[in-house]
Amino acid sequence: MSASCRTCRTFLRNLSFAAALVVSAVSTPAWADAPELAPRTKIRLTIMQWMPTKGEYVPWALGGEFVVSETGAISVPVIGTVTVGNLDKAQLAAEIAKRLQTKIGLVEAPETTVEIVEYPPVYVVGHVTTPGEYKFRPGLTALQALAMSGGELRETSSGPSQDNITLVGELRGIDNAQLRSNARIARLQAEMSGAKEIIFAPPSDADAALVAAIQDQERIIFSTRANVLARQSKSLSELRELLNQEIRVLEEKVKGAEASIEAAERELKGVRTLVERGVAVASRQSDLERELTNERADRLDFVTAIMRARQNISETTRNLEGLYDNRQAEVASELQSEQAALEQLKLKRATTERLLLDKLSGTEDSVQRGEPATSFVIIRRDDGRIGEFSATETTALMPGDVIKVVVRPMPTMSEPPAGRSKDPQPGQASQ
Repeated sequence: MSASCRTCRTFLRNLSFAAALVVSAVSTPAWADAPELAPRTKIRLTIMQWMPTKGEYVPWALGGEFVVSETGAISVPVIGTVTVGNLDKAQLAAEIAKRLQTKIGLVEAPETTVEIVEYPPVYVVGHVTTPGEYKFRPGLTALQALAMSGGELRETSSGPSQDNITLVGELRGIDNAQLRSNARIARLQAEMSGAKEIIFAPPSDADAALVAAIQDQERIIFSTRANVLARQSKSLSELRELLNQEIRVLEEKVKGAEASIEAAERELKGVRTLVERGVAVASRQSDLERELTNERADRLDFVTAIMRARQNISETTRNLEGLYDNRQAEVASELQSEQAALEQLKLKRATTERLLLDKLSGTEDSVQRGEPATSFVIIRRDDGRIGEFSATETTALMPGDVIKVVVRPMPTMSEPPAGRSKDPQPGQASQ
């Protein structure tokens, strides 16, 4: 009888293990179904064009780092908003190159590449040793995220209160970071619109001294960047005016050289007649011919210098016009990145605040005993809405996910399952 029971228990244990493997395989979502360029993903766009005259590839100023917005799009200068959707890196690069070719009217599309600079991080909260923000990589599972955060939390008697203090501190830090991010966005928007001053939104329930300090810092940055742009523009304008003055001086020199050439030609004509009559020596004619050659060479040098100055004026004008375009593209990229960072701060604050409320309300029953059971809840933003769903250890995470680890003690063997009584049912014989 004993051997039969052991055989039965072994069979049931193997059967349970096999069933667990089947459930794990079925419930694991495929990473390939998720878009490669998820919202808040930072990418680097590189645009190159072959220049036959130089024999090399020349980079465009339109490239740089961009952040995929919550709606799944990026804003590229010249061509505007490009919807990323489910495109991969190669498809997105081809789409941008095609739009640039159509917009500018190029014969061939420029060489365009898209690289992923940084995925949105994942956030691990709940009953873990080190909750916080962790770097995402494709294929990351819930169990791996738990391992990165130090594993399950082993709370002591002072643990919950320390966690509450930590969460309150995190909330204050997030609020301060949001103040700075909002002030930075206001400054970038003022730079984009060409405003003379920054208009800050009135903050609510914030330290007035801290708000004033942050706004003063942004005003200093705004004024400094405007002064730098004005100095660069003034320098290029003065250089262009100086080149124009140089051209006017060279044109006067050309006129003087032409007058000298005409005078030398008349004198040479007269000397030739005298030499033919034998009145003047031939050396005088040779000297005049050399002098006429030098005058013509000087005139050619002046004309060449004028052409070079005009070429420098064209280059200076291009640099002056591109100065403002490059600054607009730079500010637009910074603004997009800052807005994405602010969205992440808002999501992190909502998650931290909810975790603190859960701890304060005492929803977790720490009095129960028994073997703890670990469960996972994933909080994910989808189409601008925040939803949550249960997950297993093998569930693959997406960039920007918030995974909440909950450890609930299992009832002891002496406790009956919920909804059932300890007393035997009527008609049941006691052993």
